[in-house]
Amino acid sequence: MTVDKELEKLSRLTPPAADPEARARALAAAMQAFDGAGNNATAAQGNAKGWRQSSIINWIWSPAVNKKFLAGSALATLLVIPAAGYLTIELSRNGSPIIDQTEIAGNLSQNGTSKPAEPAGKPADPVAAAPQLPEAATEENKLARSSAAGNAQALQDAEQQAAAKPKAPQAAEFDADEMSTLLNKSDGSATALGGAKRSVTAAPGIAPLQQPAEPMTAVAPSPAPPADGRVQLQLDSNRERFANAAANPIKSVATDPVSTFSADVDSASYSFVRRSLTGGTMPDPQSVRVEEMINYFPYDWPGPDKAEQPFKATVTVMPTPWSHDTELMHVAIKGYDIAPATAPHANLVFLIDVSGSMDEPDKLPLLKSAFRLLVNRLKADDTVSIVTYAGNAGTVLQPTRVMEKSKILSAIDRLEAGGSTGGAEGIEAAYDLAKQAFVKDGVNRVMLATDGDFNVGPSSDEDLKRIIEEKRKDGIFLTVLGFGRGNLNDSLMQTLAQNGNGSAAYIDTLAEAQKTLVEEAGSTLFPIAKDVKFQVEFNPERIAEYRLIGYETRALNREDFNNDRVDAGDIGSGHSVTAIYEITPKGSPAVMNDDLRYGAADKAPAQASDSAHGGELAFVKMRYKRPGEDKSALITTPVGDGNVVAAVDAAPQDVRFSVAVAAFGQKLSRSAALDAYSYQAIGDLAAASRGTDPFGYRSDFLGLVRLADGLSQR
Repeated sequence: MTVDKELEKLSRLTPPAADPEARARALAAAMQAFDGAGNNATAAQGNAKGWRQSSIINWIWSPAVNKKFLAGSALATLLVIPAAGYLTIELSRNGSPIIDQTEIAGNLSQNGTSKPAEPAGKPADPVAAAPQLPEAATEENKLARSSAAGNAQALQDAEQQAAAKPKAPQAAEFDADEMSTLLNKSDGSATALGGAKRSVTAAPGIAPLQQPAEPMTAVAPSPAPPADGRVQLQLDSNRERFANAAANPIKSVATDPVSTFSADVDSASYSFVRRSLTGGTMPDPQSVRVEEMINYFPYDWPGPDKAEQPFKATVTVMPTPWSHDTELMHVAIKGYDIAPATAPHANLVFLIDVSGSMDEPDKLPLLKSAFRLLVNRLKADDTVSIVTYAGNAGTVLQPTRVMEKSKILSAIDRLEAGGSTGGAEGIEAAYDLAKQAFVKDGVNRVMLATDGDFNVGPSSDEDLKRIIEEKRKDGIFLTVLGFGRGNLNDSLMQTLAQNGNGSAAYIDTLAEAQKTLVEEAGSTLFPIAKDVKFQVEFNPERIAEYRLIGYETRALNREDFNNDRVDAGDIGSGHSVTAIYEITPKGSPAVMNDDLRYGAADKAPAQASDSAHGGELAFVKMRYKRPGEDKSALITTPVGDGNVVAAVDAAPQDVRFSVAVAAFGQKLSRSAALDAYSYQAIGDLAAASRGTDPFGYRSDFLGLVRLADGLSQR
């Protein structure tokens, strides 16, 4: 359960050391309460005044250690240790307990501690078990003893529970930064939970080169949790958020013959799915975006020969593996691949989340390793800047040439997590820095790395969308890299990427960082086109119905295709984009919609079939803008019988593998169309079309299919 995971996470944290001042006050109060309760008792042996021998030391020592100039200081420690040793020896020699729990409990009861209900069948009376006061005690002391019974019982129960647990390791002293990080894990502020102070640095999350020793400020007792239960909610629920989009429906060509959508080259969903399956759970259906799973893999689609026409489309029509009565129209787009030697100069700004929620092994430490890989991939004259954000934003590294690599890597290594998450301010600062170091005819890109938790300043998806839409006008592209689990805001990542001329990826392992930032650096960093849109028109004489597989969050209105003011996806150097339609031929028993009684069905089909386009199945159009331009260009591709293959095995190898991935994504998202198609059949289709697999991505996919098969049978 989620609460178990959160408690397990908290159990791994080292608790802060007790505050010396508070500890001294508590011990002094306990001793004084004991003395006060025993003033009418027979004098202790060797003490005519009736005081315990330790009370003399307490009388002298308590006011001293409670002075603020001694609390928490080395001098207080020097006084406490010898005195405590003497006290222990003296009382142990007389066989007396050092602290009377009954008296402490009575003292607590006077401060308003409620008496817990006594468990049934308790074998011993806690009052009887405690040291007894003499008969000469006053009536008030007797009442105090009665009130103490319940509290002594509570103390006794707590001791038994603590004894049953494994002994905790020795508590380590926390410095101010560590305390701030711990508090921010439960969304508490250092001020509200005791005033732990952070050392002020030039930017949040950056450690000074030489950390000076600094005594920790005393921490006051923690107040009660907020009445709205906000902290409890964070501990008791999985805070990962995914965009809620219903699967595309089957559409009738007679009434809705045109399909329009934006390009999507994101790959985050595949990593989410892999993380879930390798963790032993089926993925959340809302986390599955089929187009991102398909586009995760590199394919050997034919590409354009020259940059003047940056895209080439390849269309294949084949039988549907999971249905005998439908077909698949597979549209593969390949972008022009820029040679590394001719790649433009890059101006990159690393915008790094260093809030408290990033203090996990698969977050900030993995992020730092990922960016080190990227820096090592860049050219010497490329530029890197670093902006961090937590409660506020700050510049860690001004624009620096990669030829000074050691300076950049040192700044990355010094990043530390702690604080709340004011992402909007960080976005503003990063774009300002990118604009300051802007490279004309080069690549200008902000690379946002976060777990998606924005909770300070403008933090709603709509607020951040407006900020990003405004900033993209400066010709600066955006890459969003997600890290970690339990707190990931995938919905926000999608919003930022889709509205900021950007793309999104999820980094769950260092191998994924290597794939995204090194092996695919060209497509990740160097855009060849922006606002890329697709529109497919189906011929009603050949096709009765269609269903676009995936792209639910990328749907556009028909009129948006020719409107250059409407934003769409962006494609980088060498990127491939694949779209798959399940189509139902005219006259197939799989047709779900009845013919129209009125309108187009009344017209004689001969006119359309005799026309120049009567033999076409569909017509594919694509619009795009070159980076830095505002007017789009058009590429068209007709689809006819020459694109049809008669059997699944006759389709190209990459087409078949991508269809297997599409089937897997639909199966995971619980599409009814795949109910009768098993994971075993998906694995067989993928295995038969795996082909050359230099990086092992396709072999890993086969492993995920087997995991899903096993988990689905639980």
